[in-house]
Formats: sequence, structure tokens, C-alpha cells
Amino acid sequence: MDWHSAIKGFQSYLKLEKSLSVNSIEAYSRDIEKLHQFSDREGFKINPERISLADLRLFIVWAAELGMIPSSQARILSGIKAFYKYLLMEDLIKIDPSELLESPKIQRKLPDTLSYEEINKMIDAVDLSKPEGGRNKAVLEVLYGCGLRVSELTELKLSNLYLDIEFIKVTGKGSKERLVPIGGSAIKALKIWIELIRVHIPVKKGEEDLVFLNRRGARLSRVYIFMIIKQLAEVAGIKKNISPHTFRHSFATHLVEGGADLRAVQEMLGHESITTTEIYTHLDREYLKGTIIQFHPRS
Repeated sequence: MDWHSAIKGFQSYLKLEKSLSVNSIEAYSRDIEKLHQFSDREGFKINPERISLADLRLFIVWAAELGMIPSSQARILSGIKAFYKYLLMEDLIKIDPSELLESPKIQRKLPDTLSYEEINKMIDAVDLSKPEGGRNKAVLEVLYGCGLRVSELTELKLSNLYLDIEFIKVTGKGSKERLVPIGGSAIKALKIWIELIRVHIPVKKGEEDLVFLNRRGARLSRVYIFMIIKQLAEVAGIKKNISPHTFRHSFATHLVEGGADLRAVQEMLGHESITTTEIYTHLDREYLKGTIIQFHPRS
């Protein structure tokens, strides 16, 4: 078994059986290509089925020597584990060499968040005198009000808006769909954008069902959303390094601080594992600690 055929088979497995997105499949493929690059060094050349646990440990050392940080190493090892799980499942190997492989210890970094006041400042910074202002306000309201990933926002469809019952249907990672509640402020902003502004835009063929469009009637790119956020943060006088994802973090943090059930937050965020959502309990503890320091008389 050569690396090329093994990687091609792995890509087909990720696409057909795991239903992963093109971006995710490319990321996994890059991870395995790094292992291929390591195994193909002069005097080392090993095919995928002959890689041992010792070889994988050497690979970690090699990756660290290249300057790869622990979080990047951990991500690559996750891809390698998935690759060998696939080879084992297809009976292309008899023993999984990655089974006992430990990922490097990484410190979980708490994401930057915005306070409710800062989010209001950014929404207030939108220039509603311009046609794109109504759209940009709706973008912020939906990002914060529903906790969406930026890709989920750009792919949001008119046919998946159930505003009369205050829900939207979102397509997340791995093409998994979920229903997310949507509040009054976001509904109002969406209706203004859709019913008063979007109706006057000539829509590009194939984009008719997309909620958010640019002035040429085409879908908004992730980069364009990022630019909108950066510009509004500057106008609002917010110095934090923020991105569209900051609104998602703020959504989850404010829910947890308000006492929301972690399972409910997991469901709304579309996290496959509760472990991913648990980072917001750490944020909540920081919030509580800050509250004590600020208000307790003996702090």
C-alpha cells in the first residue's frame, strides 16, 4: 500500500461515510501529507502500513523541531488517528500504531469575548443611512443572537427561516443540521433587511435562497464578514482583537453566565462533544472570580 492510494481512499471515506466538508477533508489530507513527508525522508522511507508507534513518536519530535506549536501538533495527531482508524476498519492494517499515542499537553486558551455593552456599541455603530447598513445590523444581530459560525451565517437560507415560531435551521460542520432559537431583536433586523432592502437587489443566479447578499446579489464571503466586524469595532472604539467568531463566544459566555444549562448551549452551538462547550464553564468561573474581586468587601 503506497501513500497516494491510502490518502485517496481516506479522502473518499471522509467524504462519503463521514460527510465532512471540503475544507475539513483538505485539512485532514494536509495532516497525513506531513506524516508522508516525514516517512519519505532520505534513508527512512516507510509505507503507511509499516509505521510504528515509535515512528509516530519520532514524528512528533520532528514536528516540534520544525517549530510547530503544541496545539498544531495535537490537531495533526487527531488527523493521523482518524487515518489509522480508517486503515484498520478497511483491514489494510492489523494493528493501529496511533492507539497509544498521546497528544502534547496544551493549555486551553479562553477565547476573547465582548460584553453586552460592547456588542450594543458595535450594533449602534452601524450606519443605517446606507443600504448595506440594514444588512450589517442583521449580520451582527444573528451572529450574536444565534451563536452562529461565520460559514453558517454566509450559508443561511431564506427557506430555513421560521421566524413566526422564532427558530432558524442551520447547517453546521459535517453538513449536520440543527434548529436554533432566534430572539426578537434579530428577527426585527432580519425582517427589515429581507423585506425592505434585499427585495431591491438583483440576485445572482443560484443565490436566490441565501439570506445575506452583497450589492451585486452574490453571497457574502467569510473575509467580507470579517472586514465588516473589524470596521465596526474601530468605529465603536473597541480595542480588542475580535472576529466574527467573537460573537459566537460572547453568545455562549453570556448564556452560561446567565445560568443556562450547558447541554442546551451545546445543542445551540452545534458542538458534537460537551467537552468543547465546557470551556465556557471556565469563562463563567473567571466571571464569578471577577465579581468577587470587584464587589466583596474583603477582596
